[in-house]
Amino acid sequence: MATTSDWMAPGVFPVAHGVHRIPLPMPDDGLRAVNVYAIEDDAGLVLIDAGWAVPAARAALEAALRELGRDLGGIWRFLVTHIHQDHYSQAVSIRRETGVPVALGIGERPSLEFIAAGTNDPYAASLAQLHAAGAGELVDEVRRLTRQPGQPELDWQPPDEWLSGERDVALSGRLLRALPTPGHTAGHYVFRDPAAGLLFAGDHVLPGITPSVGFEAVAAHRPLGCYLDSLRAVRALPDALLLPAHGPVTDSVHRRVDELLAHHDERLAEIGAAVVAGAGTAYQVALTMPWTRHRRKLDDLAPYHRMLAVNETALHLDLLVERGLLTASWVDGVGAYRPAG
Repeated sequence: MATTSDWMAPGVFPVAHGVHRIPLPMPDDGLRAVNVYAIEDDAGLVLIDAGWAVPAARAALEAALRELGRDLGGIWRFLVTHIHQDHYSQAVSIRRETGVPVALGIGERPSLEFIAAGTNDPYAASLAQLHAAGAGELVDEVRRLTRQPGQPELDWQPPDEWLSGERDVALSGRLLRALPTPGHTAGHYVFRDPAAGLLFAGDHVLPGITPSVGFEAVAAHRPLGCYLDSLRAVRALPDALLLPAHGPVTDSVHRRVDELLAHHDERLAEIGAAVVAGAGTAYQVALTMPWTRHRRKLDDLAPYHRMLAVNETALHLDLLVERGLLTASWVDGVGAYRPAG
């Protein structure tokens, strides 16, 4: 089993009978790698997620498949956990060459259609949320980064199959259960192998970091509330080996879910206290908060991660409003928060 420090090393790593973890590199991203899982099946390989459609990830995937005695033509199905480019884009790229079908959650359809309509801007909703958070200057910083030359052009074509609701995915030697887990994105899915005790968790449950919530091209309704509900739904299932998209395989989904739920409870309390102390906008609140496990200041983060931090602060504020603990008003499109009562 990979450790925290070596999970990104290239190769093919067995995690269960007939299941292999394949880490693929990501360009210019702090996460550095994404885990793709290859499941052996009589018809070929079923891949959970696909990686980012860039040459380095393509080369790493082809090398891993050769270790398994396969090539791209040996993949007969992609089950993609969510729309983000490090999970979805390489599936579309490979499908163009081999015709392999791709499945994706129906909740991703609005964002996919928005991007494919010609905007090609997965940051649109997040930048609008920054405006509403009172972080207009940060919008300009993030926009400059997203418009840098050399960014990979991706093909945002629809999947062959839209997944909706809970459903079984029958393979020749196992039965997967596909479960919608909205929050990280509106259409996020996890895939559970009950017999083997495995959870292919995508970005829903990550062992070393707290997953971002609601980062998508079309803003979802109450994504943080949905995320917490999805965590509780996964926690209600029998415990399993955690097969995450980023980070090492770990031995208990339950333990990590408990940690994530406790983290968000703590965050809600801290954010509520910041409003009581006088911070009024999501940006002002975020400036008072420590970030990452190293407890860094907001201004010490890169612009992209500041964007995620500010927007997630806004989602926590909105959940506190929903719970009746805060009130919100809007001035020139910027949310202002006050204690209720």
